[in-house]
Amino acid sequence: MSDDPKLNRAEGQQCRQQTSDWDMVARKYPSLDTAILLGILFIAIVFRFHKITLPLVDGFSWREISTAMMADNFQQRSWNIFFPEVSWTGPAPSYQGREFQIVSYLTALLYQLFGWQDWFGRTVAAFFGLVTVFSLHRLTALCWGEMHAHAATLAYTLMPAAIMIDSSFLPDPAMLALVTLGVWLFVKYWAGGSRWLLPLATLSFSLGVLSKLPGIAAGAVIFYLMVCWIREKKRKQASWVLLSGLLSLAIIGAYYIWAIYLGRSYPPFHIAGTGGYIWDDGFWTYVRDRFYFNSLWNTSVLWFYGYPFLVLLAVGLWMPRSPAEDPKQRVLSAIPYVWLAAAIILYLAAAGEITSNVWNLHIFHVPIAMFCGHGALLLATLGSRTVLTPAVMLRSIFIVAIALAWSTLPLVRTMKEPIAMNGKLLGEELARLAQPGDLVVAIAPEVGDPVAVYYSRARGWVFPPGGGDAEWSKFVADDATAIAQLEELRAQGADLFGVAKNATDKEGRLFVEHHDGVIDHLDRTATKLVDSSNLLVYRITRP
Repeated sequence: MSDDPKLNRAEGQQCRQQTSDWDMVARKYPSLDTAILLGILFIAIVFRFHKITLPLVDGFSWREISTAMMADNFQQRSWNIFFPEVSWTGPAPSYQGREFQIVSYLTALLYQLFGWQDWFGRTVAAFFGLVTVFSLHRLTALCWGEMHAHAATLAYTLMPAAIMIDSSFLPDPAMLALVTLGVWLFVKYWAGGSRWLLPLATLSFSLGVLSKLPGIAAGAVIFYLMVCWIREKKRKQASWVLLSGLLSLAIIGAYYIWAIYLGRSYPPFHIAGTGGYIWDDGFWTYVRDRFYFNSLWNTSVLWFYGYPFLVLLAVGLWMPRSPAEDPKQRVLSAIPYVWLAAAIILYLAAAGEITSNVWNLHIFHVPIAMFCGHGALLLATLGSRTVLTPAVMLRSIFIVAIALAWSTLPLVRTMKEPIAMNGKLLGEELARLAQPGDLVVAIAPEVGDPVAVYYSRARGWVFPPGGGDAEWSKFVADDATAIAQLEELRAQGADLFGVAKNATDKEGRLFVEHHDGVIDHLDRTATKLVDSSNLLVYRITRP
């Protein structure tokens, strides 16, 4: 922002004039804002439901498959939502320490009603994405006005990262939808809404954080508004908020304590989201790795946002809105900054985990969309005293076209590339060959990805066996160790062994080359069923 007071006053007058013009038109046509919101929701539906039936073989395959397996096990084995279970560690119960399974549980209900379809989970996630679109619009309208609400929501609707995550079988869409809904309801309550908004906001926000712990960052907005009430000496209202917040934290804390207990009590002793934090790796390790900024930048440019959205974000942050004259509105206008600051603090504490599992960046996307929307409005209205001119409309169309052509379409296409398709084909081949009750051992193209086990519709193991502290994305050093692992799985009842011939571990070693001795061992001790250009499948015989 410029240091020239005259320039700042002129910018403020221009912004107020633009808002005034828009408000005047909106008053004349009361349904205009509603029509625009409905149009944006329609665009969101188009992008989130496009290719909704894509198998779980895209860039997020590994994490999606684990979520999908939990949905399978709810429907097939137990409806107890407090015992989420995967299927890639053998026949015994494989309960894991996971977030509260809202998306997988709703998907399991769809399986029960309509039969199994692998894309039902994407559909549930996409509906949560639409809740985020609506809640973001209403929250931004309270903070910055209707015109900014339209721009911010359109930015979120077209943002590649938001499209990808909102159409993936992950818990993150539920997290962001529910915490955004909760924050909006609370802000509405704070601004003078019904007292019933507080328990609804508490419920929604709590469910959002239970869905995925990074959602806790959005709670900074609620804390900030509570502090504002304390400063205004509105202690009664602040006390109710404090009590609601403590109740929410107690429920959230109790569940995650249970999740940790569950993960430590059952093989493979796996608790999702552990490791990679600043207290695990050490502060100086984070400093040496520059808080994983290079990884974050590459993800931002090549996958999640692209240069157009990063430019809009930079403009929106660099040129903040002029302070509102009304004190209450000034408080509300700071909400996007509070949310973004809290998300940044979360990132600084968990950069290793977040950059390894990039969908965790979803908590950033509400403030990012708001600032991108503000940046787009600044560029579109540059030099214009009103938004209602052909020049502004043309610039707006140009900005949207650039974002679509340079970010949205190419980056979403990249993220949805079916990189794990050979794993799915391997799983389907195992399903064709398996007899009822058979257990499978499968190695997908990305070692450790349980996609082949999932599509085999059986239980079994990834190879090398993983979970807990075991390394499952890297082959062991020698054939003797791998053969010993395979023989142990044979003793536990493994019936089929399958590997994609392009299966590669994180060190770039092909299984068929690195473990040719394991293949020789299988040729001697098992029955080869398939040897195609892509797949190799054996039936394991008993000793």
